[in-house]
Amino acid sequence: MAQPGYKQFCPLAMAAEILCSRWTIVLLRELIAGSTRFNDLRRGVPKMSPSLLSLRLKELEMAGIVERKEVRSERGVYDYHLTEAGKDLQPVVETMGIWGQRWVEAQLSLKNLDPSLLMWDMRRNLNPKPLPRRRTVIQFLYPELAQSKRLWWLVIEADGDVDLCWSDPGFEVDLYLSTDLRTMTAIWMGLTTVDRESQRLSFTGDRKMAATMQTWLGLSPFAVEKKRTKA
Repeated sequence: MAQPGYKQFCPLAMAAEILCSRWTIVLLRELIAGSTRFNDLRRGVPKMSPSLLSLRLKELEMAGIVERKEVRSERGVYDYHLTEAGKDLQPVVETMGIWGQRWVEAQLSLKNLDPSLLMWDMRRNLNPKPLPRRRTVIQFLYPELAQSKRLWWLVIEADGDVDLCWSDPGFEVDLYLSTDLRTMTAIWMGLTTVDRESQRLSFTGDRKMAATMQTWLGLSPFAVEKKRTKA
C-alpha cells in the first residue's frame, strides 16, 4: 500500500494496513454485494474517482483479496471477483455496517445524501415478488434536485431482473412516486417507514403497487437493525 505502515507484527495492524485505506471497505462492500464489473463498482461508489478505483482494485489484487478475470465473451473486458481471502471478509464488513446502523447518529448519516447511490442500492435490493409478473416500471421524482439528478426509473422485468435508468427508458410507467431525497433515504435506511411518511410521498398510477411499496422497496441490508442510544 502507498501509505506508511504501522510497523507492527500484530495481525490486526497488518490487516489494517490493507483494509483501512480510503474507500477500501466501501469498495469491499460493493464486491460482497455482487458487483463485478468496473462500471457497476463505480455506480456503487459514485464519488470515488475512476483512477482511485482502479488503484484500489490493483492493491486488493496484490493483497490476494480480489482476482481479475477476462470475460470470455468480451475480449479485453474484465470482471473482479473476491478470492477465498476476500470472501472471508464478509462478516467483517457486515459487522461494521451493523455497528454503524446501531450507533452512528441518524442525522449525521442523512447529511450525506446521494441520489445515485440510493437508487443503485434500491435497485440491488428490490424484491420483485410482490410486483406483477410482467415488465413493471416505477418512476422516482425528487423535485428539489437539479434537473440531471431529479428523475430515475426502476425497470423490473418478468424474470425479476431489475435495471436502473437515469434517462427515460421509453416504457409505460406503472407507478409514479414523488418525494424528497431525505425522506426516501430515511425509509431506505430503516429509520422510518412508508406508512409513517405517507404525507411526504405522492403516488400516481397503480394503487396496489403504491399500497404495497414497503414490501417490494429495496431497503438497506442493515435496515433491520435498530438505533441504540449511547450512554
